[in-house]
Amino acid sequence: MMNRLLFLTVWLVIGVALRAGEVNGAARLIEINGAIGPSTAGYVSRAIKMAGSEEARCLVILLDTPGGLLDSTKQIVQSFYASKVPVVVYVAPSGANAGSAGCFITLAADVAVMAPNTSIGAAHPVELGGAPGGGKDKGDDIMTKKLENFAVSSIEAIAEKRGRNVEWAKSAVRDSASITAEKALELKVIDLIAHDVPDLLRRLDGREVGGRVLRTADARVERIPMVARERVFQTLWRPEVVFILMLVAIYGIIGELSNPGAVLPGVVGVIALILALYMSSVLPVNIAGAALILLAVGLFITDVFAPSHGVLTIGGVAAFFLGSLLLFERAGPAFRLSLTMIVPATIITALFFLFVVGAGLRAQRLPRRAGSETMIGQVVQALTPIDAQRGMVFVEGETWSARSDVPIDSGQPVEIIGRQGLTLNVKVRT
Repeated sequence: MMNRLLFLTVWLVIGVALRAGEVNGAARLIEINGAIGPSTAGYVSRAIKMAGSEEARCLVILLDTPGGLLDSTKQIVQSFYASKVPVVVYVAPSGANAGSAGCFITLAADVAVMAPNTSIGAAHPVELGGAPGGGKDKGDDIMTKKLENFAVSSIEAIAEKRGRNVEWAKSAVRDSASITAEKALELKVIDLIAHDVPDLLRRLDGREVGGRVLRTADARVERIPMVARERVFQTLWRPEVVFILMLVAIYGIIGELSNPGAVLPGVVGVIALILALYMSSVLPVNIAGAALILLAVGLFITDVFAPSHGVLTIGGVAAFFLGSLLLFERAGPAFRLSLTMIVPATIITALFFLFVVGAGLRAQRLPRRAGSETMIGQVVQALTPIDAQRGMVFVEGETWSARSDVPIDSGQPVEIIGRQGLTLNVKVRT
């Protein structure tokens, strides 16, 4: 009898503990606002693991994005599939957009929700660039078709796995279809429309996801913020930052070469160059754009020495401007540099090379005005007889040892033709 009572008591305690855990469980929330990149994928993966280890009721991802990189999107989708807790993607607030990569991410969630007056779609993959002159060759068309087919098959597999509208998902890639939240609910692209997070949790309550019934009506919401490393890389990998790093690298390295010994510009330039190269390995940089920028730098430097009357500088300005436009041409409209950044950068770079670098390089070509080298070519009088072994001359307030291959009498004018240590080589002034 005592054993039965003990058994029932243990089970009662376990049941109460489990119920208390369910009641007190939290819904974890993260916010993605901006382009999808490597740091975003890492942030989502970490949040999913944290929510799983804490046995959170669900993970809500507040989403507003114009799109992002395909590799990062793929990593996020894989993280969704491996998640131990239900993942809810909530496109919000009103006016938000799940464009391009955001469309893939929303469809891949366990529960896809949108706020009123939001949109989703336009998931056509970005082309990989065109042929010179803006045209396309056969290779470009083939690559574009391959990329499109891959994106179609990917979003089709996602929609089938989550039981969503496959035909519309494919049209979002092929035709860049985009719809509102209300239309998305009607076409069964998403599961719910919610006005805010509390409304979202109320609507999720009682919904079955993967054999698990969500109990979210009374759940408290706890945010998972980005750690410092994720915030830094989320900022650094932006095209604008990479472009600025490239400019700093150019200014620093060229500034050091034109003014040797400054040290600081060279150090800053090398650090910026390393960071720019690292971030360029993540972002789809257009080689043609980078080549045009390097050509512009070469034209600017050449114009300092060549009597081109500014023609090379004009060419450099044109090359720099076009290179900046093309630099992230492959990354899509959401990632391209704006004219408000390109135009000032072009003007500042041209002025930098014309005045700062030009002044430094011209200064290096001027004749020396101090030091022993300034004595070469001077004509002075011999203080004593001068031969191949010994002699003395008076130069700039100092007495110097002198030697000459031809004997010179005291008082004769001599020309300084060289120096060996503390001895001057002289010859008779004719």
